[in-house]
Formats: sequence, C-alpha cells, structure tokens
Amino acid sequence: MSRDVSVAVVTDSTAYLPAGVAEQRGVRVVPLEVRLGSRSGREGLDIDTAALSAALADNRVDVQTSRPTPAQFAACYREALDAGARAVVSVHLSRELSGTWEAARMAADEVGADRVRVVDSRAACMGLGYAVLAASDAADSGADVAAVEAAATEVAARCRVFFSVDTLDRLRRGGRIGAAAALLGTALAVKPLLHVVQGRIVPLEKVRTTAKAAQRLVDLAVRAAGDGPVDLAVHHLGAAQRAEEVAARLRERVPAIARLLVSEVGAVIGAHVGLGVLGVVVVPRGGSQAPTR
Repeated sequence: MSRDVSVAVVTDSTAYLPAGVAEQRGVRVVPLEVRLGSRSGREGLDIDTAALSAALADNRVDVQTSRPTPAQFAACYREALDAGARAVVSVHLSRELSGTWEAARMAADEVGADRVRVVDSRAACMGLGYAVLAASDAADSGADVAAVEAAATEVAARCRVFFSVDTLDRLRRGGRIGAAAALLGTALAVKPLLHVVQGRIVPLEKVRTTAKAAQRLVDLAVRAAGDGPVDLAVHHLGAAQRAEEVAARLRERVPAIARLLVSEVGAVIGAHVGLGVLGVVVVPRGGSQAPTR
C-alpha cells in the first residue's frame, strides 16, 4: 500500500514483521535467498518455514542462504523514489551476520547516498523489526530523512537479543560463531544460551535442560526490560508451545509491556540456528537500559 510520505522505509525479509504489517505500513521488503538442496527461492515468498523445517529434518539436504544483490536494492530504492518519496531509509540485518547491509550500501551509493540512508540494526528478527517500525512511525509523522534514520538507529541501540539453541553446529558451519565458541555446546545435554553483542552472536552461558534454558531466557529478558515501557518479541522454530510459555511468563513478570509478539523465525535465520531455537527480543522504550548480568 502506497502512502503520501516524504521518506520511504525499506528493510529485508529477516525483520519478520507480523503478517500484513509491512504492507499496511508501506514498508518495502527485499527478500534474502534460501537454497534447500536443488531448490532455491526468496524467503517468505518462495521458501517458507515449513519447507525449511522439512529440509533441516533431513540431514541429506544442504541448506544455504544468500544476501539480496545490490541490483535488487537499487531497483527497490528507485521504485520508492519514482513513487514520490524524496528519500529512503533502509534498515537491515546486522552486517556482522550477513552481507545484506553491504549490498544495500552499495546500492545506496549507486542511487545516491544523499537520497538513501542505510542503517545497520546490529540485530535480526524483531530486533530489526522494531527498528523498522520506529523508522516507519517517524516517516508517518512527517520527519525528514535524518530524523527517520535516527529513530531506527536509536531503537536498534536499545535492543537486546537472547536465545537458546539445541546445537551450535549450524551457527558454526555458517560462520556465525567461531569454532572455539562452538565448544560451549558440545557437552551432552547442554543447552547453549547466546546473545547479540555489537551485532555479533556471542555465547553467554549454558544450562542443562530445555526447561532451564527457557526460564533463564525469561530471567535475562526481565532484567533487560527494566521497569519502564518495553517492546518484546518471542521467536522460535518448531517450538511453539515453549514460546507461548515464555510469553506467558514475561506477561506475568514484566511490569510495563507495550507490545509483545510471538512468532516463528523465517527460513534465513532458521537455516543458521536450527530447529528448536527459542529467543527473546527486548527493546526498552527510551531511558537507560537495565544491566543483563
């Protein structure tokens, strides 16, 4: 849906905004690519979470992902400008996790850096998604390109992401975590807990059971949320019941929830974290952020 705003907002498919929100808010989404064996396609359009889960369950299927091309971003930016926008703010997955930001920056240089600003959210999923929504809110209010960029950057800076995985093997094979750090998860029955620091995935601690991992995620999220208004999201892949349980505990323990979303991650992030991932995104609404340890 097009809107009469001076600044267009663009993101990529790893923002995992709730269904219909991007269209409703006029946010343009450039999809990443997913390859499942001999099949390849665009995340969320040609390849969905069900197809990814089936591929992950079959060890014979090679699962890979790739960034959009600079040409895809350039085409999106030109389309937004041709539709009447005077400038574009493009908000993306952490550059430490993907080449997506770099492709967007190259496209911005081609189209005109004075007309396109590219923001590294240093996050993914709704950590990125809430930064995108902040940019959209600013654009809707009539803010100029600098203010829209600042809105996304400020929300991204407040974001904390905590998650547990069944194994670190997929993160190691995809180069998202080093081999030494991956040793954290090699012990039998250990559930690694990780967080995102300066856009990078960093081991945090380990617990012995899935139930303890979920409880620890809640504890970390509650502390990071603090006492003021906060946006939260709970993500999972193939663990819907555990995600709803975590969300219920957060509702009980966090005093001032502004928004709380529960959803599966998409095919790109799912390809790197694997089945069974459970994560919490915490974005306090301004003010100082509470410590996390």
